[in-house]
Amino acid sequence: MDLLAHLEAYVATADEAGFSRAADRLGIAQPLLSRRIKTLEEHLGGALFDRSRRRIATTELGVLLLPYARDVLDRAQRLRQVARSAGRSRVRAVGVPADCAPAGLARALRAGTEHGITLGMRELPPSERESGLAEGSLGYALVRTAPEQAAYLAPLGLASAPEPDATGSGLTRRAVHLEELRPRRGRAVERTDPPPLLLLTEDQVPYFEDRLARAAARSGLPEGRVRPAGPAATALAETLAGRALLLCTEPFARQHGAHWRPLADRALHRGYDVSAALGRNGTEDVPEWLAGPLASAVGAVPRRRRGPEPGAAGEDVPARLAARG
Repeated sequence: MDLLAHLEAYVATADEAGFSRAADRLGIAQPLLSRRIKTLEEHLGGALFDRSRRRIATTELGVLLLPYARDVLDRAQRLRQVARSAGRSRVRAVGVPADCAPAGLARALRAGTEHGITLGMRELPPSERESGLAEGSLGYALVRTAPEQAAYLAPLGLASAPEPDATGSGLTRRAVHLEELRPRRGRAVERTDPPPLLLLTEDQVPYFEDRLARAAARSGLPEGRVRPAGPAATALAETLAGRALLLCTEPFARQHGAHWRPLADRALHRGYDVSAALGRNGTEDVPEWLAGPLASAVGAVPRRRRGPEPGAAGEDVPARLAARG
């Protein structure tokens, strides 16, 4: 049954109080309209109109259901209008990490509207963003890559429970070394295990997990100290309760009121490229008006692909300060 067509017949008949006028309004034959009303009554399990009189009247059931039928038709009309509007402009799905700042994504959406492109943000893990670009289900995506090869850098750090005596936002810029997290020599062995280091889904990338595992081993951290975080909400609850340390970006920590310190090792920071799907004429260029807001949504800043080594004059200052504290 074409529910919308049958609801249109129902609403038109109720408005016109007659089958003939309703059929004329819809531009269909009266027998077809009558069949639609009959089919809809069977579908809803009751009579919508009283046909015992010369002028048909709406039954109690018909009066009760009429506002809902109008609402369905109104929503369908709005759906068609949005679809037509989107059809007149370009529509692109954009793959983004789950921990993006909403304000950054909003800037990208507004910029898309200004350039005649309707953007749809899709929160996806890194592997699905890459596969979405390859198969064409995504138009653009923030893609994880090694920080030394990336166009944008997002400093990573350790979030922990807010410190009671901290001032301001509870954040500190002094960089943390993984060596600081290993058990101290000369101290009595604590009965409780040290808090685990939790990795969000965004950082569960093979090359990154391998780097982090090797860095943890060099720093003397116990095996198994680094663990997948699972759901972000649970990881944040564990972190804010003082039962875990969460590897994340500063905007993500600040958004949830956690204490945050950047990692000193820049090789463990996030690297991002904003990539486009492969089209018929090769890979499409990513517009700068989109790349900038998307990168800022994950707390990333532009990185110079060529130039001095980290620490030398001319290095990207925001990234260097975030990395070294």
